[in-house]
Amino acid sequence: MRQTVTKGGGMDVPLRFGAELRRLRERAGMTLQQLAEETNYSRGHLSKIERGDNPPSLSLVQRCDVYFRTGGRLRRAYVAEVESAGAKPRPARRQVVATGVSSLLVTSLTDDGRGGELPPGELFLEQLAQMQRLGQNLAPGAMLPVLRAQVTNVIALASRSSGSLRADLMVTASRFAEYIGWMAQEDGNTSMALSATADAVELARAGGDEHLADYALVRRALVAYYDGDASRTIALAQQAQRSAAPPRIRGLAAQREAQGHALHGDERSCGQALERARELLGKAGDLSDGPVLGTKQILDPVSMVSGWCLYDLGRPREAAEKLERECRRIAPHALNSRMRYGMRHALSLAAAGEIESSCETARELLSFMAVVPSATVRTDVRRLDREWSRSRGNAAVRSLRPALANVLDSGQ
Repeated sequence: MRQTVTKGGGMDVPLRFGAELRRLRERAGMTLQQLAEETNYSRGHLSKIERGDNPPSLSLVQRCDVYFRTGGRLRRAYVAEVESAGAKPRPARRQVVATGVSSLLVTSLTDDGRGGELPPGELFLEQLAQMQRLGQNLAPGAMLPVLRAQVTNVIALASRSSGSLRADLMVTASRFAEYIGWMAQEDGNTSMALSATADAVELARAGGDEHLADYALVRRALVAYYDGDASRTIALAQQAQRSAAPPRIRGLAAQREAQGHALHGDERSCGQALERARELLGKAGDLSDGPVLGTKQILDPVSMVSGWCLYDLGRPREAAEKLERECRRIAPHALNSRMRYGMRHALSLAAAGEIESSCETARELLSFMAVVPSATVRTDVRRLDREWSRSRGNAAVRSLRPALANVLDSGQ
């Protein structure tokens, strides 16, 4: 069956995307299932597209362009075939709804990529910084459709550009994709998180930036840490540090290595990794302008991670003291960061036997979870539940049981 797209007037537009997709997949030695995992589309849907039973979405076309490194050829062919019949390719309805006002930025740019007083890449990065601030206060599930739509917008603009402008836009798209990976992890979708991070690496490479591949190792180490896999956390973090990546990426990797050693109970190696992290991050320079890899919400990330590690090393009282000091320095508007580190502070207090203080610290944070749910923070909420379970008779614990149950039930 030949794949078609039907206009309002009934004219059929033949599209050869399915056959080309099958050719590229088979040339790469991939199964449909493997392609499904890479693109986040179902195997059945991809099979129908290859047979020509279903038309592809523009989003899928662009993902395949990136994955198979066709340099935008698939998208150009798709758009040309649709437009030759007078139709316009349409993204999925949910993408249109999710993009909303953000898509206006793209339409405000002229065909040669110029708009306003800033280059397009800088305009998009400015928007990403705004989205990252929003991500501190909105549910990750609400952020993901907007971010995915904006990646599509940036790639579409890059495909119409050339030279340094195209490279700049591809790197910009990679930063959006990297943030999608973080939001997906916060939403509890590990496979999407890893897939988005892999997409970010490919986009960055297409723009000439090889260093995001090193940061992807840091992100994968964090996934391993939350899975409780200390050895893999350490191995991935050490691999990132053996690269020629900028000091910030290697510093973040050293922090992740420290967390892996703490999970292993190796205090000496943990301390050495933290010292290395402080030295490298000290060389990273000013982070006040523009989006950066890793958090900007923590004034002294090494001290904060040190407190985190102390808990894993079985020293909760010292952990609580350090975390309390650092948590006071987090900006009030940064709800996600306040939850993340504040919940670890509450957990350390509980493990140190300071149940009432733990409950008081957690009370407000549990209410935040209804506004900004976080799968990674929920990991510490489960640990807190286990700590509090040994003090069921405590009045403060009893008063928080309903709020705790609501948070845990929401993660089912």
